[in-house]
Amino acid sequence: MTELRRVAIVGSARIPFARGNTAYADETNLSMLGTVLSGLVDKLGLKGAKIDEVVAGSVVAHSRDFNIAREASLDAGLSPRTPGTTLQIACGTSLQAALMLGAKIASGEIDSGIAAGSDTVSDSPIVLGNKFQHRLLELNKARTTGQKFGAFKGFSFGELTPVAPSVNEPRTGLSMGQHCELMAKQWGITRQAQDALAVASHVNAVKAYDEGFHDDLLVPCAGLVRDNNVRADANVEKMATLKPAFDKSSGNGTLTAGNSTPLTDGASAVLLASEEWAKERGLPILAYLSMGRVAGNDFAHGEGLLMAPTIAVSELLARAKLSFDDIHYFELHEAFAAQVLCTLAAWNDPAYCKDVLERDSVLGTIDPAKINVKGSSLAYGHPFAATGARILGVTAKLLGDAPGKRALISVCTAGGQGVTALVESAA
Repeated sequence: MTELRRVAIVGSARIPFARGNTAYADETNLSMLGTVLSGLVDKLGLKGAKIDEVVAGSVVAHSRDFNIAREASLDAGLSPRTPGTTLQIACGTSLQAALMLGAKIASGEIDSGIAAGSDTVSDSPIVLGNKFQHRLLELNKARTTGQKFGAFKGFSFGELTPVAPSVNEPRTGLSMGQHCELMAKQWGITRQAQDALAVASHVNAVKAYDEGFHDDLLVPCAGLVRDNNVRADANVEKMATLKPAFDKSSGNGTLTAGNSTPLTDGASAVLLASEEWAKERGLPILAYLSMGRVAGNDFAHGEGLLMAPTIAVSELLARAKLSFDDIHYFELHEAFAAQVLCTLAAWNDPAYCKDVLERDSVLGTIDPAKINVKGSSLAYGHPFAATGARILGVTAKLLGDAPGKRALISVCTAGGQGVTALVESAA
């Protein structure tokens, strides 16, 4: 049996994230993904190089986005012999891509791989209803003038009403924000606590910018050089003035535009490799991707749409024989402030840990000073498929300056799933 190899995180890049319909209004998933891959390739001196595999994806995608992983790789100047695979697991897309590539590197199947994601709500696909689509298909098949006119028999102008893309859960009909409101009520998460966490995210992000932490991570795109959602003036007083965004009628809504991630455009990428491949090319090893776990829950019957990361983290730590005390950095994706706070509460709840996580004792509490120390999605924004690679890149850089440390990544996703990863220092 082949001994598993360590999976090195060699480098990462991302374009600045932008609120929807702002800086990237004229960009596409493919153009943003091509830009970030090109930036990563230039940064690491890999122009024309063959990477064993690129795995990337988008959540909000057009039918024209045929295997954008392959197309973007070609646009970025990688060798035409570099294969590309497109996948999608909602907000966990690029982290799942990294785990899949990591497994192949560890087993020796490949030596290098790029995990990436790109999403734009500014270029959302707008389609027409099924009835008119069927008419167009009939028109395409028609051979005679009579058949062509026949395709529009009984036509009404109402059929031309566009169908906007929906982010509501197919099994419940509720949006992610509505689901998270239910979670906040179930766990007793207050508006004040959510606003405070959101402000902390902006404060940490601004500090990271001021320190130059992002200087070598960002690739300019369409004239944008830094994320346009980060607010240096964020404070709890301003947050408190915002109205509920998802529960607008009960008088008990706590999720607002300030403590929820905005609709965002952006792309990110991470290069993974075997130690030998990196050393042969004189490339750095920032950290090691050690382990991952993906979990799902029964959200349609009350388990909480965004609570699956609690399960994935519990299973990952059990497999690694680690506890929260063994982790130095926690990178918890902030889809909503309430989601993070519900997760933290669940890990410290005896009944939840016993009944859902099947643990004899609680996982425990986490020191807030260890959580999202450079800010996270509430500040930077959340281009769905790009978030995992952004977080993995940040984590690798954090550990590159912190010998002997571990970091835990947790990303909640639509569909009641969670993707987690354990990352360790290279030194």
